[in-house]
Amino acid sequence: MGNAGRVGEFVEAFGNLKAEVGKIIVGYDEVVTDVLVGLFAGGHILLEGVPGLGKTLLIKTLAAGLDLSFSRIQFTPDLMPADIIGTNIILEDADGRRHFQFQKGPIFGHILLADEVNRATPKTQSALLEGMQEGSVTVSGISHPLPSPFFVLATQNPIEMEGTYPLPEAQLDRFLFKLRVTYPALEELNEIIDRTTRSRETEVRRVMRGPEVLRFRELVREVPLAAHVRELASLIVMATHPQWEQAPEATRRFVRYGSSPRGAQALVLGGKVRALAQGRYNVSVEDLKAVARAALRHRIILNFEGEAEGVDVDGLIGDVLDQAEAASRRGKEVFLQ
Repeated sequence: MGNAGRVGEFVEAFGNLKAEVGKIIVGYDEVVTDVLVGLFAGGHILLEGVPGLGKTLLIKTLAAGLDLSFSRIQFTPDLMPADIIGTNIILEDADGRRHFQFQKGPIFGHILLADEVNRATPKTQSALLEGMQEGSVTVSGISHPLPSPFFVLATQNPIEMEGTYPLPEAQLDRFLFKLRVTYPALEELNEIIDRTTRSRETEVRRVMRGPEVLRFRELVREVPLAAHVRELASLIVMATHPQWEQAPEATRRFVRYGSSPRGAQALVLGGKVRALAQGRYNVSVEDLKAVARAALRHRIILNFEGEAEGVDVDGLIGDVLDQAEAASRRGKEVFLQ
């Protein structure tokens, strides 16, 4: 099958999966799209929003549309690493001999919902993060591979921070995207009431299996990236660093630390998936701009002045995009200087 046929196949599969999620989830078109982009890019997603907005339902619905195993972990302060990854238990055979056997924890699922991830202690959070980064967990010196594909969707409440353990910046950086789930509009709220207060439940069909997801992930990696688009991705990330000589004024004034190279990887991979979903086998500047806020908002650390003035990181990223595009138009490879 040629590239055109493979792209067409991806467009159809992406649309079918999004349609199945849309049977249950009202609105949030951009959030749903970004979650699917994260799935096919091979990254993990952090969803932030107040309780009751459908974050958990969105993830469960996505899992229902995929023929993959699903696990949910409700994070609490007393949760221990062994409660997530599993532990060795002692078994006795028919001859009375005892031996250890590894009992797998809930992390051994293709799709993992880490609900309220910031409520667990750092020790427990790090156990989850090892699995996210390495694709395996280590127990008693033995590495146990996780199923493939492995996709973590974590949620957190940005309002009630009492008794929580906010994820450190290095752990936040492990997430491909951070998505903000906001309140629905009036028309969407009316539709939510209609769908959730009737007796008949909507059934979600399983439209994709694991091997297909892995095949589409390979296709995403094969999408070519033009030199000027790659340069723009680098310029965008550099413009988040206050030390960079061409950083925008907002970055110099309000930012303490900018994005890591993972931010550039997230921009490019997200742009590739978005291009394929629209039937294109090349990444455009608009693709990078479309995923920039989701890819960078959790990778920019404000300084004291930025925190005190309540600077909105999404607005700051808008300034970064403008500055990066201006530098790109000037045709200067300033990121190599």
